[in-house]
Amino acid sequence: MEKIQKAPETMSSRERVIRTFHYEKTDRVTIGYEANAGIDARVKQALGVSTTEDLYQALGVDYRGISAPYIGKQLFEVPEGRAVDQLEGCVMRKVEHPSGFYWDFCDFPLKDAEDEDFETFPVPNPDDFDYDAALELAKSYGGKYALHVGNAGMPDIINSNGRLMGMEDVLCHLITGNEAALDFIRRRAAFHLGMLERLLDKCKGYIDFLWMGEDLGTQIAPLISLNLYRSTLKPIHRQFARLAQAYNIPSIIHTCGSSSWAYEDFIEIGIKGVDTLQPEAANMSPEYLAGHFGGRLNFRGCISTAGPLAYGARDEVVEVCLKTLEIMMKCRGYHFAPTHAIQDNTPTENVIAMYQAAHDFGRYQ
Repeated sequence: MEKIQKAPETMSSRERVIRTFHYEKTDRVTIGYEANAGIDARVKQALGVSTTEDLYQALGVDYRGISAPYIGKQLFEVPEGRAVDQLEGCVMRKVEHPSGFYWDFCDFPLKDAEDEDFETFPVPNPDDFDYDAALELAKSYGGKYALHVGNAGMPDIINSNGRLMGMEDVLCHLITGNEAALDFIRRRAAFHLGMLERLLDKCKGYIDFLWMGEDLGTQIAPLISLNLYRSTLKPIHRQFARLAQAYNIPSIIHTCGSSSWAYEDFIEIGIKGVDTLQPEAANMSPEYLAGHFGGRLNFRGCISTAGPLAYGARDEVVEVCLKTLEIMMKCRGYHFAPTHAIQDNTPTENVIAMYQAAHDFGRYQ
């Protein structure tokens, strides 16, 4: 059984995260963790823990998400051999691979949709959630952890609608300005906003930041033009940033791929941090991000799940973590985390080496 030798701590996780968002000195970097089920189970076994809470304690993870359970009626039928997300309506099939399996999106219920298909496709009602349960969960943490509402899938306009329409359709609808599709996109974003507002109101005083998401880049270039971003996506993102501001908390946005081209616009609308930060993508290296946006945006991620963590030796993982920490910690406002959920093909020892490196080299002097 392995054990993470944690850095000495003089702050609670909540204080650490809040101070990091304000670019203030902390005892160590904040630590985040996302992983697929297979590697998550192997890391738990290696560390001798059985629950997610015990794993977070072992790794030193500083965040917890707060959400409200859905208590409304079933919105979507589930075809045989498929799974269906009941809040979104996307259809998935189980695809096995050598390291485990994924639920892969398929069937695309709004592919080649007519206007009336968009108008009648179900979108949840923000009233159909148990916000009292969310408050009880927030209270149960006793102020020890930094709590957030939202996640990388809210509103995630391109990705989440691509899971319903197919990626080609959603990009075509955005480019051509298909009003029926755009109305549907806005209706789904309004649902997320309404749900988050109710969560923030119910859990007032317990929530420390709002997490949103939008995948904007390939590995080498933007997915859409800056003009299209500004005309169509940015107004929706501004609503989420303003909601966070109304509750006096920062917002952070998950952005996959080469996405730093939109960061000045994020800053303009009040977004305080960016998440994922795939270092192998164009203009996304730690050096580039620190040089262009250090001190103006919080950075979360930058430890690639497609590099040494998955394919290298343990020493290579430590080297990448050390280099990233050296660059990013100079800016303050850095949250140590993987670029995505750690994948099932990742060696267990590399994950442990990654988090040990955070405690070894992520201390502020």
